[in-house]
Amino acid sequence: QVQLAESGGGWVQPGGSLRLSCAASGSVSGMLPMYWYRQAPGKQREWVASVTAIGTATYADSVKDRFTVSRENAKSTMYLSMNNLKPEDTAVYYCNTYYRSTTYWGQGTQVTVSS
Repeated sequence: QVQLAESGGGWVQPGGSLRLSCAASGSVSGMLPMYWYRQAPGKQREWVASVTAIGTATYADSVKDRFTVSRENAKSTMYLSMNNLKPEDTAVYYCNTYYRSTTYWGQGTQVTVSS
């Protein structure tokens, strides 16, 4: 069983920065690949970034060079540092992982980018 909890969302002006956190609980959480997704109003949920257990990161083209995903296994926490935010980054951001054929989601955290 894995539980995920996101935090760090909020409102920011275009060009601003935010850092999201995803705290994971469960004995295996530090060994699992972890993912960030987002869902904008009226749109499907989309993948944003991934980080493996050893810290290898991959990104969607839309956020590459602006977002950085990282993790601290000792704290069972994943982060998403978001820079140069754009209005189109406005969405609810979710963290995700899977273990033994079960997919786990957090409750999401709202990010709003507007002037």
